[in-house]
Amino acid sequence: MGQMNCVKTIFFDVDDTLYDHLQPLRGALQEVLGLPDTFDYAMAYHHFRYYSDWLSAQEDLSAVPEPDAVERMRSRRFELTMEEFGIALQFGQAQELQRTYLSRQFEITPFQGVYDLIRRLQAEGHMVGLITNGEGPHQRRKLEALDVFSLVDEQLIFISGEIGYAKPDSRLFEHVNKQTRTAADHCYYIGDSWRNDVAGAVDAGWNIIWFNHREASPESDHQPHFTAQNYAEISRILTFEHARS
Repeated sequence: MGQMNCVKTIFFDVDDTLYDHLQPLRGALQEVLGLPDTFDYAMAYHHFRYYSDWLSAQEDLSAVPEPDAVERMRSRRFELTMEEFGIALQFGQAQELQRTYLSRQFEITPFQGVYDLIRRLQAEGHMVGLITNGEGPHQRRKLEALDVFSLVDEQLIFISGEIGYAKPDSRLFEHVNKQTRTAADHCYYIGDSWRNDVAGAVDAGWNIIWFNHREASPESDHQPHFTAQNYAEISRILTFEHARS
C-alpha cells in the first residue's frame, strides 16, 4: 500500500455506511408481516443485502438496468430472505414489502460520529466525498433526508446511476479518480459491503476501510487494508495514516 500525501482523499459509501440501513427494513417487515421485536432483524438484514447483491450479479444488472429486471430482483430478495427463516410470503407480499421498505428509506438518520469525522477531515484540508450505487433521483432523496448536501461538495458525490458504472466495477472508481484528479493509491474508501466496497476498492487499487459493524464474514480472498466496527475506530485509523504519511 503506497503512502499518502499529507492531504488525503477519502470517500464514503452511503447505504449502511452513512446511516443504519436496517431501520427501513425492520419497519417494513414489522408493518407488512407483523413480526415481533424479538425477530432477528440483524440476520434478516444480512441475508437481504446478500441476496440483493447476489441477484444483481445473477441478473447482470448494470448501473442503468432494465426497470423490470430491477423490480424482479427487489421482490425476489424479500422472498429468499424470508425463506431463510422458514417464512413463505403470500401472493403480493414481496411487492408490498418493497413498497413499504422504499417509503421508509427517507426516514433515516446518520450514524453517530460520522458527520463529526467528515467535518474534521474537511477542516484539516482533506478531500471528502461519497460514492454510492443506485438510481440518481432515489439516492439524492436519501442524501437530502440525511442533509448531506450541506456537508459534502456536490461535485464530490458520485452516484452509479448517473455515471453508468456501478460498484464493484473498477471503472466507477477510475471515473472518480479522473474527475477529482487523484491517484488510486492515495485514495481511501469506507464502506460496509464486501462484494461492492471491499472487492471493488481493492480491485481498483484503492485503500479500503471495511466498516464491518455487522460482523459479516469475508466473501472472497480480497484483503481489506483496515477493518473497523464504529466511527471512533475509523477516525483512529485515518489519524494514524495521516501521522505516518
